Amino acid sequence: MAEHVRITRNRREFLTHAFGGFGALAFADLLMRNEARAATLSGNPLAPRPPEMPDKAKAKAVVFLFMAGGPSHLDTFDPKPLLTKLNGQKRPAEFGEAKYQFVTGNAKLLASKRTFKKYGKSGIEVSDLLPHTASMIDDIAVIRSVHGDMVVHSAAQYQLFTGRIIPGFPSMGAWTLYGLGSESESLPGYVVMPDPHGALEAGQPMYSNGFLPAIYQPTMFRPGAKPVLNLDLPQGTTRDQRIKTLDLIKQLDRADMNPGDAELEARLNAYDLAFRMQTEAPEIFNLSTESQQTLEMYGIGKPQTDDFGRRLLLTRRLIEKGVRFVCPVSGGGPGNMQWDAHDDIEENHIRMASQTDQPIAALLKDLKQRGLLDSTLVVWGGEFGRSPESQGSKGRDHHNLGFTMWMAGGGVKGGQVIGATDAIGLKAIESPYHIRDVHTTILNQLGLNQDVLSYLHQGRKERLTEIRGEVIKQIV
Repeated sequence: MAEHVRITRNRREFLTHAFGGFGALAFADLLMRNEARAATLSGNPLAPRPPEMPDKAKAKAVVFLFMAGGPSHLDTFDPKPLLTKLNGQKRPAEFGEAKYQFVTGNAKLLASKRTFKKYGKSGIEVSDLLPHTASMIDDIAVIRSVHGDMVVHSAAQYQLFTGRIIPGFPSMGAWTLYGLGSESESLPGYVVMPDPHGALEAGQPMYSNGFLPAIYQPTMFRPGAKPVLNLDLPQGTTRDQRIKTLDLIKQLDRADMNPGDAELEARLNAYDLAFRMQTEAPEIFNLSTESQQTLEMYGIGKPQTDDFGRRLLLTRRLIEKGVRFVCPVSGGGPGNMQWDAHDDIEENHIRMASQTDQPIAALLKDLKQRGLLDSTLVVWGGEFGRSPESQGSKGRDHHNLGFTMWMAGGGVKGGQVIGATDAIGLKAIESPYHIRDVHTTILNQLGLNQDVLSYLHQGRKERLTEIRGEVIKQIV
């Protein structure tokens, strides 16, 4: 340990002299922050930690409802009467240019066939695709002016989760766990629940810990009735026998362990977590303990909503037990099994909305009635929206220039619409917010400062937002 301190001090002194002046002070401060954080985390890196901005910390946990593939803002939360009027015509030149992946220059504008209606005291218009979510609109802040940089799935998914358009960077779930730790000792602090239909274009790297220590990686639950396998102790094995086995494994691992081996530390922590889950957590996954009324509220037992309903009910149970970040995913596998409506927007979105609308509204209601919505930030959205022009005759292409996301709970002021796209939904023109601003707002609600929550990687101070994002002040 003394050797580590001596080497660290020499390195700091060298860099201080090398850079000089205010740059030296800033660099030395950054090194000390990283070293102090490392010392704090060396005991239990997943132990809960106070937020950096306690006065702004309204949320303790985040649920990110990832609608993979790109739900259409034009058919859900952003009605466009002019688009209806111009249906079948070329886009007027005054709206400017747009870059698509598949839509050709001869494409015509495509009106939405959905009916929009005002809901709640706030009178926010929501499509008939989402009547259940619409019933909770007074708790929801609809952000109609989100935009990103990429129009292809993989790069847009990386940016949505990590703030970068390439893999290798930590996701917002990993950053959250790194910043606050976990309040649960018997469950993972960061959970992803993939869609049962298969993987997405960006794959698991979009959810990963990137260059953060391996302890902050997500736990990927399996789809279906058994999200976690081997949750029970093996037949004929007692609790004391399992403890002795784990102790022996850890002793053997530590015998060959180099000091500071983050991967091995993460593995040892996984052994401990697996044991605690076997002995303390099986009841979390047993949804039969819920009332029939609750099961029906989530749509469990109905073919369309059973899968997503089970995952969202499990999400509520995880949040209750102190899990910090949960990401249930809607959409997986081949394109049309996602919210990726290239061929037929109606068929695709009616099917995807019917699977998710009731469970999402149930999650909001359930959290609210249990007093958990105030401390849980719920975020809904995909990696981009869909194009005002048609792809073929009935589909919509990817669209990153202006689309909708929403937030609820966790200190968010619901019942309002923030920002706007132009009259055909092509570009965000009023209060435009980049995805990095969404990330900044999530961190803000957790009491995490985007500048302080950083990690020194290859000589560069890295953070979720890459460059500085802005808090969406209208909703906090």
